[in-house]
Amino acid sequence: MEQNPFEGDVTIKLPIGRWSAIAYIESFQKSIDYIEEHLKERITVECLAEIAGFSAYHYYRLFNAYVGMPVMEYVRRRRLEHAVSELSGHKRIIDIAMEYGFESHSGFGKAFRKVYSCSPEQYRIHATGNTPSKVDLMLLKQFNLSGGIILEPKIITKPGFKVVGYALETTLEGNRRKRDIPAFWDHFNVEGLEAKLYEMIQPKEHGEFCICFPPDMETGKFTYVIAVKTDTFENAPADLYKGEVPEATYAVFTTPPADYNDKGFVQAIEGTWRFIYEKWFPASGYEFASDKVDFEFYDERCHPQIGAVMEIYIPITRSS
Repeated sequence: MEQNPFEGDVTIKLPIGRWSAIAYIESFQKSIDYIEEHLKERITVECLAEIAGFSAYHYYRLFNAYVGMPVMEYVRRRRLEHAVSELSGHKRIIDIAMEYGFESHSGFGKAFRKVYSCSPEQYRIHATGNTPSKVDLMLLKQFNLSGGIILEPKIITKPGFKVVGYALETTLEGNRRKRDIPAFWDHFNVEGLEAKLYEMIQPKEHGEFCICFPPDMETGKFTYVIAVKTDTFENAPADLYKGEVPEATYAVFTTPPADYNDKGFVQAIEGTWRFIYEKWFPASGYEFASDKVDFEFYDERCHPQIGAVMEIYIPITRSS
């Protein structure tokens, strides 16, 4: 695999001047398209920079600003995503690995586990054979995303678990949830309820789960919970919500890196949700598992004021 010849993975502000933002996007789109069409061939930063019309150094620095990761990391991720689509067939894993530029089974397995948290052999059960959709940088503008692209989700099966936290009762009617949930978060932050929750429950793992338990189909009422994972309800205060998330197979999306300034992180989350339902689901081969629950997961990666990310877990089942 090619190594990045440049040092300093720097996220910089988008350029201004004689080049408009649209012109930059169009230039980078040319290199993105080239990557997609040549994933099984050798790709270099110098080649991509020439296609985009920049010097290699300038291209490398700006790529991260538009896409949210170093260019060669992006190439590796796209190779893995296309390799995943071939796991549903009968090809040997070593053959798939070699086709996409990995020099050994162990090297492919190491890169695979880093992204998908399991081996290629284990992941085969989830593979649909669907080719990853083309990356379109204009989606950043369409979905109001400024920090990078939304990569293909990883598919995992997660055992059921218990949660304890603070609950909000609201309803789908009249878009009330759009007022109630932000106000609930404001109260959660102003009152320091996160620290209090960790102090009371002392969970083994750091991370907050924001869960929408299924609404009542007749009334539209549902429960929104900000909670932490727990092994038992025994020591949980009586006034806290106690619930269980059932085992499910999830499509796990990571939001593109975003800053807290000007509500960038909030916009990245909202844009990712829109992308999931408007773009990903229709072509995915999956549908929402209606007897399960979706949730957002916030761990240490959402704490930095610059480049924060979080995960969205969507319960899925294969389309009939």
